[in-house]
Amino acid sequence: MLEQLNQQSELWQDVEKHRLHAELCNAFYAREILRLSKEQNNTKVCRILASLPFYIERAAVHILAGNSPLQLDSQNGSWIAKQAAHPPEFLGEKVADYYRKNAKVGLIVPIVVCKEGMTFIKLDSIDEIQNESLHCNQHGWFSLNGSSQDCDEQLLIKLTKASITAACCGHVWLQQKRTSPRRLALREMLLAANLNWLNFAKPFMANRR
Repeated sequence: MLEQLNQQSELWQDVEKHRLHAELCNAFYAREILRLSKEQNNTKVCRILASLPFYIERAAVHILAGNSPLQLDSQNGSWIAKQAAHPPEFLGEKVADYYRKNAKVGLIVPIVVCKEGMTFIKLDSIDEIQNESLHCNQHGWFSLNGSSQDCDEQLLIKLTKASITAACCGHVWLQQKRTSPRRLALREMLLAANLNWLNFAKPFMANRR
């Protein structure tokens, strides 16, 4: 009897996992197709479309295998958590101390973007480190204290539960006040799915098909 109950429980878990997987894939396809409809470079569109099934499948699998404590909205392909009243502060020396200790190629990091009165946090990854500077794949060079060497509108901050939660949930502040969240691009969802919530400075290891 106990064995039968265990089998039923496993079957239910498999059915639920397949449902969540399908909903995530549908949400990502709808989001990326809409994004591509605004792209004017046909060659780029064709290249992205060719790789889209692989990355959407990968994102869905990694999200379901991850250890995120955030509430998953599978129908919209996003995470949900309570938003802080104000964006995180930028603390240069604490940021420098953190990255002197933890910076390494492949580390997923939060970038504060302040643009046209709006503040939000994007995820990126380190792909190069030189002396007292590090380079992020999409956002360029930063000093270890977090200041950007390429753009005044962005800052590198520490990996904390608050900063990563805001990044994963797409929290946005307009004139320092909470406003509607933004939808993360597929690349950011992939990065978010690979975060280790028990220790952001170490990679997350999980069994993934």
